[in-house]
Amino acid sequence: MATAKSTKVQNEIEKARAKLAEQQARIKELESKHTELENMEIVDIVRGLKIPLDDLAAVLQSVKGGAAPSPVPTSGQVGPKSKTAKPDIDDIGDDDDKEDESE
Repeated sequence: MATAKSTKVQNEIEKARAKLAEQQARIKELESKHTELENMEIVDIVRGLKIPLDDLAAVLQSVKGGAAPSPVPTSGQVGPKSKTAKPDIDDIGDDDDKEDESE
């Protein structure tokens, strides 16, 4: 009777080891997929920065070193848009007319 119980426990151990091996393989597969998705996200972020490939290594090194990276303007404009109104096309040249009237 002790042999039957021992055999039964040994069979359960083998089943548990088989399940464990399956779960470890599944974990490895999921970790690989997770890493791939993280890498894709990083690539998307870096592409969104529009940093030339030649400058990318230097920017990453400056970030790694703790220095603030120099901003890379994408439109050529530095800072926020000004709130000054553009002159109306009809108003252009009116200043000359006013000078003539005062003379």
